[in-house]
Amino acid sequence: MGSKERRAREKALVHGRILAAARDLFIRDGYEAVTMRSIAEKVEYTPTALYFHFKNKEALLRELRDQGALALGARLGKLRKVKNPVERLRRMGKAYLQFALAHPNEYRLLFMTPQPTLPPEDSAVRKGDPDQDAYALLVQTMAEATAAGLLRPTLTDAEQVAQVLWSAMHGWVSLILLRHHDSWIDWRPVAPTGSLVIDTMLAGLTGSPGPATTISSRKGAAARSLRT
Repeated sequence: MGSKERRAREKALVHGRILAAARDLFIRDGYEAVTMRSIAEKVEYTPTALYFHFKNKEALLRELRDQGALALGARLGKLRKVKNPVERLRRMGKAYLQFALAHPNEYRLLFMTPQPTLPPEDSAVRKGDPDQDAYALLVQTMAEATAAGLLRPTLTDAEQVAQVLWSAMHGWVSLILLRHHDSWIDWRPVAPTGSLVIDTMLAGLTGSPGPATTISSRKGAAARSLRT
């Protein structure tokens, strides 16, 4: 390895250490309470050395958020090939839970740490692109389910229904991340209970108790109701 490559590798290592330290402090102390000096102290660098890597605290937050959002978007984006939108929603819910359990600190920073609103145009994530933006994929999938007649007829606002489903999953995930080791509650196994959360929500949204709703089964049910 040449000196140029070695310097680049060392720079990347330092860059990563700073990001990890900032994430830990943002989660523990809150974004507003953290300073560039406190981050520098955690990684045992001078504040001047930090500014060599990051313009300011906001730049640190931006990169951390983009990393987490892109990772979540990539995981959920693999499910775009699932043609049935309700089944896609089911698998997205399970993938969302798996992401949170595998990357708890990234999840906490994305969705559980108060922080300022950053301009979408400055993000590395293309807002509204379902290949990168997990929320955009959720809304798109919900719109497909609505258009196909797979949801209850009263549920016509795809974005609103997407937010309801996301809220339910986030509530479950937050409980697990914050309280799962609390012996006060006899917690049930995470994976099957998480699956039950998403299945219960989808049963309520579709009006079907089955594990998957299909276009043909929904149309068949509608036809039977007209004959009775």
